[in-house]
Amino acid sequence: MAALALGIATSITFNIRTLPITRSKPRISCIGWDPEGLLGPPQTGHIARREFQRRLERDAEAREAFEQHVREEKERRQNLRLSRDIPDTPAELVEYFLDTEAQEIEFEIARMRPRLNQEFFSHLRFELGQLRFAVSKTEDMEDRLIELEALQKALQEGTEAYDEMQTDLIKAKESLTKVLTSKDVKATLLEMVEKSELNRSLLALLDENIASAQQSNQKDAAAFMEKLRAAVLKYMTV
Repeated sequence: MAALALGIATSITFNIRTLPITRSKPRISCIGWDPEGLLGPPQTGHIARREFQRRLERDAEAREAFEQHVREEKERRQNLRLSRDIPDTPAELVEYFLDTEAQEIEFEIARMRPRLNQEFFSHLRFELGQLRFAVSKTEDMEDRLIELEALQKALQEGTEAYDEMQTDLIKAKESLTKVLTSKDVKATLLEMVEKSELNRSLLALLDENIASAQQSNQKDAAAFMEKLRAAVLKYMTV
């Protein structure tokens, strides 16, 4: 069981390029169906049954359309990632991030993390200084300054969050290995509670392993992980 692959999930959320300029509010649209029976049971009578059936069919079509949209969007983003050229210099990396879609920022921070170093941020600060203290500023320079300030803030916060998350996940992997190799799981969990080693990162890692085991049709491993997750959650809330 100790050889079970340990998954790593990343999640950093923020916006970048035209956030300070664009004032439009995000739109949230929901397409729902009725998996929980919210539409209620079909009523008696031929007309009521037909109307209920039509509503179910419409919801099924909406669900399929939504799932198709999700698949197409995932494929589009994957193709976009593969098509982009990796920058060579800090200046090119700045433009690379300015041209990155908001939904892709967290992925690009993870991919480019080694490049987001002191040299890069020094270059970014230097360009910001030139724009801030320019004797005469054009409208384009003002817009560029706003964009770079937003980029600097987002990348600083993003790299800090990414590094913190990686540290938490490394600790979570160590904790999971400790539990999996323990001869007395209950005693180990109690010991980990005292050391504050049971946390949300460990739960997220267990979720990753459960999903991986289920996908690989490892039913016994998935069942064991689910029981372990329930135990971890129980001791976390004691």
